[in-house]
Amino acid sequence: MSLAAFRGTSRALRTLPRWAATTTTTTTAAARLGARVQVQSCVAARRSQSSSAASLDGQQSVRDESTSANTGVAPNGSDADAGQKLLSAHLREADPAVFDIIEKEKKRQKHSINLIPSENFTSQAVLDALGSVMQNKYSEGYPGARYYAGNEFIDQSERLCQQRALEAFGLSDKEWGVNVQSLSGAPANLYVYSALMNTHDRLMGLDLPHGGHLSHGYQTPTKKISAVSKYFETVPYRLDEETGLIDYVKLDELATIYRPKIIVAGASAYGRFIDYKAMKATATKVGAYLVADMAHISGMVAAKVLPSPFNYADIVTTTTHKSLRGPRGAMIFYRKGVRSVNKKKEEIMYDLEGPINASVFPGHQGGPHNHTITALSVALKQAQSPEFRAYQEQVLANAQAFSKRLSEPKNSGGLGYKVVSGGTDNHLVLIDLKPQHVDGARVERVLELVGVASNKNTVPGDKSAMVPGGLRMGTPAMTTRGFNEDDFVRVADIVDRAVTIAVRVDKAARKAAEDKGEKYKLKFFFDHLGSGEDDSEIVQLRSEVADWVGTYPLPWIEEGKA
Repeated sequence: MSLAAFRGTSRALRTLPRWAATTTTTTTAAARLGARVQVQSCVAARRSQSSSAASLDGQQSVRDESTSANTGVAPNGSDADAGQKLLSAHLREADPAVFDIIEKEKKRQKHSINLIPSENFTSQAVLDALGSVMQNKYSEGYPGARYYAGNEFIDQSERLCQQRALEAFGLSDKEWGVNVQSLSGAPANLYVYSALMNTHDRLMGLDLPHGGHLSHGYQTPTKKISAVSKYFETVPYRLDEETGLIDYVKLDELATIYRPKIIVAGASAYGRFIDYKAMKATATKVGAYLVADMAHISGMVAAKVLPSPFNYADIVTTTTHKSLRGPRGAMIFYRKGVRSVNKKKEEIMYDLEGPINASVFPGHQGGPHNHTITALSVALKQAQSPEFRAYQEQVLANAQAFSKRLSEPKNSGGLGYKVVSGGTDNHLVLIDLKPQHVDGARVERVLELVGVASNKNTVPGDKSAMVPGGLRMGTPAMTTRGFNEDDFVRVADIVDRAVTIAVRVDKAARKAAEDKGEKYKLKFFFDHLGSGEDDSEIVQLRSEVADWVGTYPLPWIEEGKA
């Protein structure tokens, strides 16, 4: 039965007697015709029947056309009950395949070490909000100005989220506003660029191989990798390769020549403080907006354990699921009030709120994800707690211990790795593996096989993002699990053992390729390595990792239940 027919007859169908559901029709067309005839006949018969209890006992719902029309047998039980069960059944019962995948992922998370600096474990309260009825509502527009009815409590939730966002970072609503509707960090950056620039206007961001992010306009000499570099003219600033630090002098020189509309202060793989004051001075000199992308460090900024970009930036963007430990979303903060004073002593006001809000909706998005905004509100409340500050302090302490163990010379008891910039000021440690004659892609795979999640990453001097020389690691996720400094010293030793395995396997795979007369590529290494089941060192290290980390609880699972 078509949806239109179902809507027109469902009320009558609910009260059809059981005998009316049977038919001997065998073809689809005949079944549909028979169903319509039966509906009409039965409705007429129903009107002439008395409302005796005997006739009521024979009534049932007839919604399954294939059962009633094609088999001639009335369906067992109530279709209404079946429909309700479809909506109310637990995932374990409703979809065992998906439930099984989730349980396997839960087990993986519990028994592996997560060193990916952009990942974290969110709280049970955030997960509760993510899975709430706020998911069911459409709310295009902004609080008080929606394109749908029924948004009273959605408006309350979004306003609360905005209020808590400002509170979490110590901001006055007279000086700052915030948009919490962006779906993620890269889109949020694009929305800002689109709000402030026309196509082919100029943008400067940290080069990807030097620690920047794709969304800051990455391109190669032969290809525009990020769509941002297609829409706008982008030029990168870089690190001083000798020190591993941002070269602010060169940045200033480039900006003076290039005169960008936006300068982005932010990184994806940079372990040092960013000099926002110096970047603001450059931006002011060339008339550019300073956009700070604090996606990685926003949790530490909220906890006031790292310098804040809000003292200097015109706009601040951030994701919400990294060190902030919230749901997967983003925020755009924008300044209000006086931007500058001209030569006539006239105040030039910021005009960011309208363009940014319009860029988010309707410029790039439709309805926001209300369950995410609600969950973000929960995370922002948690970010203002003493416990959250203590957590972020531990994140930094763990990163220091991790970096020190990796970078100290072997004759001083360390492991002798080259840490880019010589250390870290935040949660992130980036090592250059070229001195070990191996790359990040190979080490990442070996680490994955022993139960450690990290990610290969470009370092200064690299030419390939797929086979880069670096490995990027961070401390937020395992600090959430309860790791301390001593634990991260042990993690550094595990990483070192994995590097040793990768070097050994690489030599063997290279020789095997030469013996076959084949060109040695990364795929050959992966094929030679396989699942690691035939490598006793990998099997042993995997078992050690699983047994050790499995003793640490996941934040949203009670002891003994995983």
